[in-house]
Amino acid sequence: MIRLVVCNQRGGVSKTTTTHTIARHLADSGLKVLMIDTDPQGSLGLVLGAKPKKYLYEFVVHNHAFEECVWRASENIDVLCSNRETTKAEVALLGMTAGELAFVRIFGMIEDAYDAVLIDVSPSINLVQTCSIMYAKSLLIPVAMDMLSLQGAAACIETSKMLTELFKVEIKVAGLLPTMIDRRFNLTSLTLKALEAMSEKYGTPVLPPIRTDGTVPKAERARKFLVDMDPHCKAADDYRAASAKLMELLHVEPRYKAKEEISA
Repeated sequence: MIRLVVCNQRGGVSKTTTTHTIARHLADSGLKVLMIDTDPQGSLGLVLGAKPKKYLYEFVVHNHAFEECVWRASENIDVLCSNRETTKAEVALLGMTAGELAFVRIFGMIEDAYDAVLIDVSPSINLVQTCSIMYAKSLLIPVAMDMLSLQGAAACIETSKMLTELFKVEIKVAGLLPTMIDRRFNLTSLTLKALEAMSEKYGTPVLPPIRTDGTVPKAERARKFLVDMDPHCKAADDYRAASAKLMELLHVEPRYKAKEEISA
């Protein structure tokens, strides 16, 4: 089973786009996917036009039925959305014994219905993010082409190492994903070189890069998955390659060829 936290301590690095686009590729490959948004801004539900009856807060804190809280985004994809109430979940988790392990217990009860769980977290270190990491034990880190994004990625890796040592569990970085690639700019080349150095330092793979593409914001405004907006745009092609590499690294076989690959 795939469990991934999509994180970077720097905002604006395409975490949400990465979460739902890779989730869609996995779903189109025959896997049943659950996306969980733990960011109080609720970006994941917003860009997909989600209209859930209840949210993460109700499920985690008030034990509402999972079926009442989850929203069907497309075939094979469910979403547990977040809203401002998620900040109250942080307070509730602080009052729990071994609160860092709360998601292990909570999501462990429903995960058997899925082949993959992808968690989009806020760009800050907090207890909800720690709970997410302790549950998934695997990180996917998008890295935009600036030095602050690199620092945010390094902070995520160091956090995972700290949690590994503290709780005696193995937390891995599944991959570093270069995003917002525009090779016309010198900063892109410099950042990619620094990313390769980070990969060597921490022993983490670098996935195929994602180019900048105007189709991404268009898809968000239209409340559509990227492949539904334009399955052959640059970003869709790049995410397809990155998703395939990620599945290879995680030793996950597709159940059938993705729809966008068939229509290519």
